[in-house]
Amino acid sequence: MTKKKVILAFSGGLDTSFSVPYLIDKNYEVITMTVDTGGFSPLELKSIAKKSKKLGAIRHHQIDGKKAMFETLISYIIKTNGLYENSYPNMCADRYIIVEQLIKIAKKEKTKLVAHGSTAMGNDQIRFDVALMTIAPGLKIITPIREMGGDRKKEQRYLANKGFLIDKVSKKYTVNQNILGMTYSGAQIDKVKEPDETMFIWTKAKKTKQRYISIVFSKGIPISLNGKSLAGFKILQKLNEQVGSFGYGRGYYTGNCVVGIKGHIVFEAPGILALIKAHLALEQLVLTKHQLTIGQFVNQQFTDFLFSGKFYEPVVKNLKKFIDSQQERVCGEVVLKLNPGQVQAVELKSPFSLINPKIATYAQECTWSTRDAEGFIKLYGLQSKIAVSLKKGDRNH
Repeated sequence: MTKKKVILAFSGGLDTSFSVPYLIDKNYEVITMTVDTGGFSPLELKSIAKKSKKLGAIRHHQIDGKKAMFETLISYIIKTNGLYENSYPNMCADRYIIVEQLIKIAKKEKTKLVAHGSTAMGNDQIRFDVALMTIAPGLKIITPIREMGGDRKKEQRYLANKGFLIDKVSKKYTVNQNILGMTYSGAQIDKVKEPDETMFIWTKAKKTKQRYISIVFSKGIPISLNGKSLAGFKILQKLNEQVGSFGYGRGYYTGNCVVGIKGHIVFEAPGILALIKAHLALEQLVLTKHQLTIGQFVNQQFTDFLFSGKFYEPVVKNLKKFIDSQQERVCGEVVLKLNPGQVQAVELKSPFSLINPKIATYAQECTWSTRDAEGFIKLYGLQSKIAVSLKKGDRNH
């Protein structure tokens, strides 16, 4: 029987490690692909490549996806202050970058078969499958973990029987990491209980001395950190370290999954949370009330689509047009003050600031007269006054 090639999105964790021999046993030739969206050190990437070969893959592709992830996805998470359900910074968004690379590698390897290690219980299966069926409907998707039920103990026994051992961390927690941060599930977390403090990496408070950092934005995107021009993804990486060292950026989140259940995760995302805080402060300085109000609705819709596997839904392009236009004047400098467990935007500067001291200084001085103010107040409240008077049956007031 002729073997068919399948491209497997491979992280080297338990699920994708299991998937390699499982697919081989199903008579596939397995080609693994790892997209580094910021979750791996150079040493880990070498280890993943070795693991792929040891597990039986015939070839391994390694792709650096950090820049693409920032430009395609994270830039819009910042522009939209994108916290899903006001809590979660869509750290799962890297699945779209993995999907795009799966398609490229499948074309390069001349196969119509792709695979991923998502279970039947979570949201990732939807992000992978809906994205693939939307932009590459000619590909067939194979899901080994979903097929065999997602029993992690069974996966471990299967691998052990083939002579492969899994590290202890993988047995206790499922850890996903990229340049946005780290998410944790499993063990106590699945029971909505506090996990072991030793699990955390970035948000252990090491610094106690107050510190200031400066971020310059252009059209809603960070372009400079502490006076040094850097690529956006590099700014994010530095902020993960700098802000995280003050113990800021840890989240405990229970939210609505796409599959109709509640899910509980713990995450560390110091850099993106600090950038969103800085970006929102700058928006408040330069955007009108109506831009902010309409923007909040658009931002929520965009964030929901991004979370729910619908990034390639045509309406997302329409939303992005509004977002890009709205962000034209979100330019300037934000100074953040760091203290243990706390980040505050304390200073703002922009050529598009809507605070104009020549017109007015809040609660201090203005260029209009007292009669102007009295006339405005009278007309501003007139409709409310009429409506209340009607309720009382008094049309004379």
